[in-house]
Amino acid sequence: MMRLTPISNLMAKPSFLPPFMFGLLFATFEVILSAKYPSFTVDQSALLALKSHITHDPHNFLATNWSTSTSVCNWIGVTCGSRHHRVTALNLSSMDLTGTISSQLGNLSFLAWLDIHQNSFHGSLPIELTNLRSMKYLDFGNNSFNGEIPSWFGCFTKLQRLSLYLNNFIGVIPSTLGNLSKLEKLSLGGNQISGRIPNSLFKCKELKYLSLYNNSLEGSIPTEIGNLTLLDTLYLGDNHLKGKQFLVIVSFIFI
Repeated sequence: MMRLTPISNLMAKPSFLPPFMFGLLFATFEVILSAKYPSFTVDQSALLALKSHITHDPHNFLATNWSTSTSVCNWIGVTCGSRHHRVTALNLSSMDLTGTISSQLGNLSFLAWLDIHQNSFHGSLPIELTNLRSMKYLDFGNNSFNGEIPSWFGCFTKLQRLSLYLNNFIGVIPSTLGNLSKLEKLSLGGNQISGRIPNSLFKCKELKYLSLYNNSLEGSIPTEIGNLTLLDTLYLGDNHLKGKQFLVIVSFIFI
């Protein structure tokens, strides 16, 4: 005759899940969490990759603060959107950081503000940054970046400010910058840029500030500069430009 075990006895016995079940539950939890808060995985990984490319952090800003034990939205220099909890702004300016830009920074797809000016970043800019289609404010000034100014800057159609001053950029000013119809400030002074000022640049009718000083630009100052009716600040000094005297503004102000 079969004996039935009382339900109370079954409930009293501890139940153990096999190890693979724990792994399955954890993976499911991570998928749910990353779906609800994408910054938990995507943005965190992108910022940690940037941190790994920083070789010198003398004030331990990132070493002590950028930790997986806290949300990226609480990390120094990071701002997140209140609704979607994605990283919208990154400000690491004037932190005395040394390093290169990680290609994974391009995964911060909600990023609209990137300011790393006055540090010692070097190397070239990774093409993966083209994924940052929400970018409005970009300041890489006063670092040690080199190579040519990327032509793909022209894909940032929402860009209002582009600052690349005081670096080691060479080559010419990309004609694709003429695609930046919302650009209000362009600062390229203090590099090693050569060639002529492209006429396409004067399609940027919203330009209020244009600084090209202290480069190796040559040729005549395009008459199309008169199309920039909103322009109130212009620095062209210390180049090899030719044109009417009132347009050649010699300036030693680093802005």
